[in-house]
Amino acid sequence: MLIIKDLVKKYPNNNYTSVDHISISLREGEIFGFLGKNGAGKSTTIKCLTGIIPYDSGSISICGYDIIKDSIKAKMNMGYVPDNHMVIEKLSGREYVNYVADLYRVEKMIRIERIRYFTSIFNLEAAIDKQIKSYSHGMKQKICIMAALIHEPKLWVLDEPMMGLDPQSTQDIINYMSEHSSKGNTVFFSSHNLDIVKKLCDRVGIINSGKLETIIDLNDTPSERDKLEETFFRICGGGMVKSTDASQSSTLIQNQII
Repeated sequence: MLIIKDLVKKYPNNNYTSVDHISISLREGEIFGFLGKNGAGKSTTIKCLTGIIPYDSGSISICGYDIIKDSIKAKMNMGYVPDNHMVIEKLSGREYVNYVADLYRVEKMIRIERIRYFTSIFNLEAAIDKQIKSYSHGMKQKICIMAALIHEPKLWVLDEPMMGLDPQSTQDIINYMSEHSSKGNTVFFSSHNLDIVKKLCDRVGIINSGKLETIIDLNDTPSERDKLEETFFRICGGGMVKSTDASQSSTLIQNQII
């Protein structure tokens, strides 16, 4: 589904290597969590694999398509939710999702049904035809997610998707991550919330100072889930940043996922 081989990214005028020879191979139908402290290289890795920024060496392929040599075909198989809201706020939610659907050549009847479905599961019925500039943070995030999923991508990539969200919005996103992977699709997301990651993910990669230190299969040994926090701190040191909303949401989702 996603194959990253020996990826290297170093920003100009910076002696620090942001992504240092990372290799990851994701399976169909799995949810993969990407952990690391701020500045570890998570977002840079994601921006490389989505084609937003160039990288220095290595290779990235999505569903067999190279992100550089076959970028359009690679991106047609991927949906991306960034860590900030890249939306056109003068459009309504429906207009924006339809705009993205045009880019991905989604047929009219298919998009109508998908917009209806996502509007329902994300509780946006009252807002879908209002301008995005009137939306809350959580509503904007949900519209970004709808746009990323409108073409039913095989690979769904999210960068800190739950940051700053209320518990219900967090739960809505978590629920659809599980649903999307249950269809044989793959979810790759970065996070600062260990509680969500250890309950939701099949495997977890931990990056520190640009290097992928380990990949843990949480399904292989049940005890690995319980030890995830200990493993993270041992590798990365220090504490992990958690927003107040994220901490609250962990209570809400207890016993609801996996």
